Amino acid sequence: MLNKLSIIMGRNLFNTKIPLISKLWKPADLLESEELAKEIKDCVIKIVRKRENKAVNGEADSFDNNFLGLLINAYHDSDENNRLSLEDLVDECKTFYWTGHDTVNALLAWVLLLLAIHGDWQEKVRREVIDIFGNQNPHPESIAKLKTMTMIIYETLRLYGATNGLPRKVAREVQVGKLVMPANIDLLIARAALHHDPQLWGDDVHLFKPERFAEGIAEATNYNAAAFFPFGLGPRFCVGMTFATIETKIALSMILLRYTITLSPAYVHSPIPILTLHPEHGI
Repeated sequence: MLNKLSIIMGRNLFNTKIPLISKLWKPADLLESEELAKEIKDCVIKIVRKRENKAVNGEADSFDNNFLGLLINAYHDSDENNRLSLEDLVDECKTFYWTGHDTVNALLAWVLLLLAIHGDWQEKVRREVIDIFGNQNPHPESIAKLKTMTMIIYETLRLYGATNGLPRKVAREVQVGKLVMPANIDLLIARAALHHDPQLWGDDVHLFKPERFAEGIAEATNYNAAAFFPFGLGPRFCVGMTFATIETKIALSMILLRYTITLSPAYVHSPIPILTLHPEHGI
């Protein structure tokens, strides 16, 4: 349901909205999105009530200390200033369901595509995984040792970042170089343009070259922080950055231990932004 909703949002993101028109007439996309939003909310509330009932009926000592349990505790907080509303609880669950699945899923798809094309890198990273984990599933204390995999993930994020742009709002008038930006205007920082800029990355900018990141991000970008920001930049960068990276490394390690990846001759390359960057025809 969240995937369907993201597709509807993606194709309507830049549509001009006429004030009050939705009160008189609702397009099909708006009607479907409202129905999906209601169904998603009902699903989340059902999960929440099930967790609450277990605690009330004595089947569990508490709401649990995982993410959902922490949200439900906040929803039941005795201090109304700290209390989480039901709408906020549902929105938090929607965010974690969608971003936690969609962004990592897209990243894994692009990594596998590039490894299928570049068999030499596929073998390098497989050897690294076997050297570190043997035939065992990955263990957390050794994830940091995956240097080759880190280089591959960074280069994939550069070529096929989760989103094409970074939205920001100008809070007050500010001057950047010779450009004066008034307060309250919306900006879209073109992440894809910066990640594919030959002045920043060289004439081979469109090639898959993980060795760019052999000495880390700072060296790869010549200490230019705005040259590479797949998880955003500044105080509002993605809070899930470390989690997403570790999740990707674990999944990729488990795949490489079990499979050799080749590209289907039927594959058609067509990346499209549906909030995040997806292969239009699948991989």
